[in-house]
Amino acid sequence: MGLTSQSLEYTVIVLAVACVAATVWLWPRLARRGVGAVLGRLGAILVTQVSIVCALALAVNTNYEFYGNWDELLGNTDEAPAAVSQGGGQYTSVGNLKGGLVQPAGPQGLDRVSGLPKGPADRVGKVESVKIVGRRSRAINPGFVYLPPQYFQQQFRRQRFPVMVVISGYPGGIMNLAQHLQVPQNAGRLIAQGKMQPTVIVMVRPTIAPPRDTECVDVPGGPQAETFFTKDLPDAMKSAYRVGRDSSAWGAFGYSSGGTCSLQLAMRNPKIYTSAVSLSGDYAIKDDLTTGSLFGPGPEGARREREHDLLWRLKHLPAPQVSALVASSRKGEADYGDTMKFLRAAKSPMTVDSIILPQGSHQFTTWRREVAPALEWQSQQLTFPQDTEPLPQRKPGTAKGGAPGQRTTPSPAPSASDDNKGHRRVEAERPQG
Repeated sequence: MGLTSQSLEYTVIVLAVACVAATVWLWPRLARRGVGAVLGRLGAILVTQVSIVCALALAVNTNYEFYGNWDELLGNTDEAPAAVSQGGGQYTSVGNLKGGLVQPAGPQGLDRVSGLPKGPADRVGKVESVKIVGRRSRAINPGFVYLPPQYFQQQFRRQRFPVMVVISGYPGGIMNLAQHLQVPQNAGRLIAQGKMQPTVIVMVRPTIAPPRDTECVDVPGGPQAETFFTKDLPDAMKSAYRVGRDSSAWGAFGYSSGGTCSLQLAMRNPKIYTSAVSLSGDYAIKDDLTTGSLFGPGPEGARREREHDLLWRLKHLPAPQVSALVASSRKGEADYGDTMKFLRAAKSPMTVDSIILPQGSHQFTTWRREVAPALEWQSQQLTFPQDTEPLPQRKPGTAKGGAPGQRTTPSPAPSASDDNKGHRRVEAERPQG
C-alpha cells in the first residue's frame, strides 16, 4: 500500500481503534499486582499511544503530503530512471515521451481529488500524474500536469501552448494545489468561460530534497533547486508536451513558499520566466531550521543571500523586464508591510500588479479567493500561440492536412483599478455562500 493511499490510512485508523478497545477490555486483568501485570499495563499503554500517533501522523501526511512515498520517508533516493513507454492506466498517459524526462506515475493522491475533468479529453481536458526527472540537478519530483481541451483538438494540433509552473507552499505538496486551491478545476472553468487562454499547467512542490526546504536555491555542495526550476523542468516539459519555447510563454505561480519561489525565479531568471504570481510570498530568503545553510559561509555566502533579497535587488540592480502579481492582506498577513515596499520599489521595465484584501490570514481560505483572478492575470501575460509544429510531410497525390491552429482572441484582463502608487489592484473573488 502506498504511503498516501486511502487503504493504508483506513487500515491504520482501524488498528488504532482496535488497540484502544483491546486496552479497555483487558485493563481489569492487567490491574493485578506483580511484574507481569505491570509490564502488561506498560505494553498496552505503549501500543495504544503508538497506534494513535501513527494514525494521526498518517492522516496529516496524507492531507498535506509532507512525504509522497515510502522512499521519501525512509530517505532513499532514486537514480534517474530509464524511459518508460506509454500506456498502463488512468494516470499513466503522458504526452510525447522523448528521453524519459517526464515519467508516468501512480495517482499520487489524484484519485482523492474531486472536480477533475471527466470525459473526452478534447472536451474537458485532462490531468496527468507524473514524475519529472532533472538531468542536471539529479532530482526526481512528483507533479500533476493539466492539459486544456484545446491541447487535444484537431484545430490546435500544431500549436505550442503557454505554461504556468504552479508551486505549492512548504511543507505541503502537489495535492494541496489540486485539492485545496483547485488549480486545474479553476483553470478549466476559466478557459470554458473565455476568461483564460488555453494553458498547460504543471503543478510541483518547492523542495527537491524533502524534508529539507530548498527554497528554489542552488545550495553550494547541496541540492540544486534553482537549476531544477530554470533548466530541468522546462527541458522536461518541452520534451514531453507541445509547449512554448520562448520565455514569453512561461510564467511561475505559487502561494506561501511557492510564491516566494515564483518571484525569485522570474526576477533572477527573466529569460526563463517573464511573469510571476506570489500569493502571500516573502521577498527575501533566510536560513532557518527547515532550510539549513542555503548560501554557504563567509563573504560569498553573504553575497548569495543578499542577491536573494528582492528589495535589495530592486534598489541596487537593474529591474528585470518581467511582470509580477503580488497578493496580501492588510490584516492577518505578516508580509503586508514588505508587499507595500515591493510595490513602491518596482521600476520600469518591470511591472507589478496587486491583490490586497482588507483581511485574510495565511491559509487556503484566503488563497482560494485569490487564485481565480491570479490565473486570469497570468494568462494575459503569456503568449499564445507561441509557435507551430512543422506540418507532416505529404506523400505525392494526397490531400493537404487540415487547417492550421487558430489563434485565440485574448480575453479581457481581470478587473483592475489604478491606485496612486503606480500599480494596479486586481480584484479578488468574493467568498462563496
